[in-house]
Amino acid sequence: MENKIHSLKYLKEKRAELRQSLTPAEAFLWKHLKARQFEGRRFNRQHSIKNYIVDFYCAKERLIIELDGEIHNNEIAQEKDRKRTKTLEELGYNVIRFENKMVFENLASVFMEIKANFK
Repeated sequence: MENKIHSLKYLKEKRAELRQSLTPAEAFLWKHLKARQFEGRRFNRQHSIKNYIVDFYCAKERLIIELDGEIHNNEIAQEKDRKRTKTLEELGYNVIRFENKMVFENLASVFMEIKANFK
């Protein structure tokens, strides 16, 4: 069942499009996560699980990292985020969220939080 929820074909183009247009915060964090640079863990960017495309995913840790910009600062978006997180957590994933500005202003704290969520 596990593979049937990952990288669904109908989302392939959307994933590729998102990889080509990373937000500045996503691009900045990706520079530090790609190629197993962070704690030797392999991260994927813009990975899909079910109908959701997550910002970063580490399969070994079953960890999802989401970066939230201004667009998430309203009740409708926050409710969608809560529902999305709940669904992903029910599938056995751990979801952590950071505001974009946190990535730029306190990267060490972001890394501590990511590491604290490793098994």
